[in-house]
Amino acid sequence: QVQLVESGGGLVQAGGSLRLSCAASGRTFSSYAMGWFRQAPGKEREFVAAISGSGGNTYYADSVKGRFTISRDNAKNTVYLQMNSLKPEDTAVYYCAAVPTLYRSRYFTSQREYDYWGQGTQVTVSS
Repeated sequence: QVQLVESGGGLVQAGGSLRLSCAASGRTFSSYAMGWFRQAPGKEREFVAAISGSGGNTYYADSVKGRFTISRDNAKNTVYLQMNSLKPEDTAVYYCAAVPTLYRSRYFTSQREYDYWGQGTQVTVSS
């Protein structure tokens, strides 16, 4: 069982930056692939970024590629999402998710593959 707690959301102007954090419970954090998803009002939840257990492999949605960076610190049981050049269309509730995997180089992009979810943190980008 893994518990995930997101933090770092808030209100920012377009062009600004935020860094989201997701702290995980448990002792085997590096055996979990992690992902970030978001859900805007009236829309379905969508994939944002994913990272393998080792941290060596990452993948991004086209809409955030070049602006967002996912990273993790396995010693701190934390995954991060650095968001730069924010746009109003990035406004959403952001969720982190975890899935155990034997392959620490693997990441996952489908929310159906994830077993554990945080409660979400609101990001609002004003124009």
